[in-house]
Amino acid sequence: MPFKKCISTYTLAVVVAVAAYAARTPGDPLKPGFNLFSKQQDVQLGEANAKQVTAQYQVANNQFLQDYVRRVGSRLAAAPEARQSGFEFSFTVLNVSDINAFALPGGPMFIYSGLLKACDNEAQLAGVMGHEMSHVILRHGTHEASKANLIELPALLAGSLIGNSTVTGKLARMGLGLGANSFILKFSRDAESEADALGSHLMSEAGYDPVQMARFFEKLAGGPHPPQMLSDHPNPGNRERAIRAEMETLPARAYGYETGEFQRMKSEVAGLPPAPKPSRNQ
Repeated sequence: MPFKKCISTYTLAVVVAVAAYAARTPGDPLKPGFNLFSKQQDVQLGEANAKQVTAQYQVANNQFLQDYVRRVGSRLAAAPEARQSGFEFSFTVLNVSDINAFALPGGPMFIYSGLLKACDNEAQLAGVMGHEMSHVILRHGTHEASKANLIELPALLAGSLIGNSTVTGKLARMGLGLGANSFILKFSRDAESEADALGSHLMSEAGYDPVQMARFFEKLAGGPHPPQMLSDHPNPGNRERAIRAEMETLPARAYGYETGEFQRMKSEVAGLPPAPKPSRNQ
C-alpha cells in the first residue's frame, strides 16, 4: 500500500473511531476504541511502568491496608465486564500523602494513602477504583497513544521496544511512561465519561452505590486546592446526572454493600509513618 494511502487509511480509522467514541449515550455499549497495541502489549507496558512506580514510591508497610484494598478491588474485578476484559488486576497501596490513584495498562493499580484518608465511605473508594479499572478495561491509555503515534507505533512495537534493558527511557520518550507527557495516564473528557459509565456498572455489580463516585470527584473539585488527580482526570460535566442516567439503564439492585472494615482502614492509614519524598533517580 502506498505510504500516503496508508496514512489516509489510518487517519480515516481514527476519525471514525473518535466520532463514535464521543457520541455515546447512556446505555450504549462500552467497548475499547481504535488501538495499535495488542492486549499483551498493554500488559507489558503496565508491568514495565509498575516497576518504575515501586522504585520511586514507598509501598505502604501495612498488610491490613494492602489486603483491604485488594478485597474492594477484587469485588469490582468480579463484575462481568472486568472478567471479560481478560486483564488481571492488582492493587497496591503506596505511602504517598497526595490524593491520587491510577491504573496502568494491563491492570496494575496504585492507591495513595492520601486518597484513603480523603474518602468518606467505602463506596467512594470503590468508585475511584472502579473508575480507574474502567480506563484499563477500555484501554484508554493505549488508545490515546495509538492516536498520537499513528504512523510511528507499528514500527517501534515491531522493534521489540517493550521489555528490553532501556525500556524506561524509551517509554518516557514515547509518552508511554509516567511523566508529564504520558498518554497512558492522561485522558480526555470523553474517556472520563466512559470510565464513569463503566465504573458505575462495576460498582453496581459489586453492590456499591455508583453515585458515590461522582460525589467524591465533586468533593475534590470543590476544595480550595484541587489535587493533581483532577488535572489528569478532567471533569466530563455533571457527573452525578450522567451516572444516574447510566444507572437507569442497569438492572435494579439494592446498594449499600460494605466490607465492614472501612473504619479500621481509616485508623490504620492514620497510623502510617510520614510519607517519604518519592525517589527521582530511577
